[in-house]
Amino acid sequence: MNIAVLGFKGGVGKTTTAVHLALYLQQEKGAPESGTPQMTLLIDADRNRSASRWAERGSHFPIKVLAGDSTTPTPTGFHHTVIDTPARPTPEQLRALAQRCDLLVLPCSPDALALDALMLTTDALQRLGAKHYRVLLTLIPPWPNRDGAEARSFLKQAGIPLYQNSIRRTVAFQRAALEGVCINEIPEARAKQAWSDYVAVGGEILS
Repeated sequence: MNIAVLGFKGGVGKTTTAVHLALYLQQEKGAPESGTPQMTLLIDADRNRSASRWAERGSHFPIKVLAGDSTTPTPTGFHHTVIDTPARPTPEQLRALAQRCDLLVLPCSPDALALDALMLTTDALQRLGAKHYRVLLTLIPPWPNRDGAEARSFLKQAGIPLYQNSIRRTVAFQRAALEGVCINEIPEARAKQAWSDYVAVGGEILS
């Protein structure tokens, strides 16, 4: 499976999502007779190289990260590829990603600027004829804040395809990035909840 994580706005958890979807796929087992993990490659196509720097800060990052662009081929030996794309891909990059990937994941936080940028992204994908995309709501604030629920209602009314699960906001993601580890290695209850969010989304992807 080839997955691109993309959007027209930074700061919505794009790299965080790419890292943790790659981790989820990495931990999935192969064929029952082998029981071996399915190796996953994370291609860091973002000009900021955020995923690469995240991995470099750790001593035993669990995912292979390769700096490249949207056309970088996947080396042999990998079952899955996740691409962390530029914050504002060009029309050419967007077309290449739409043609290459089985799935386009669009992270979006529940604020007006992010939703505006998301609508621009989906409009561009629709002009390309791409239908294999779905929005992942991220950075959802805790109850009783209703921003997440209101964003979900807005996107449903607009006919935008959504994951049923979303990603809760937590500072544990910042700690994971600073330490060069994935969120499941942070010994905090909030980190365990955050990892469970990505496990739930990964389950949706593979279902």
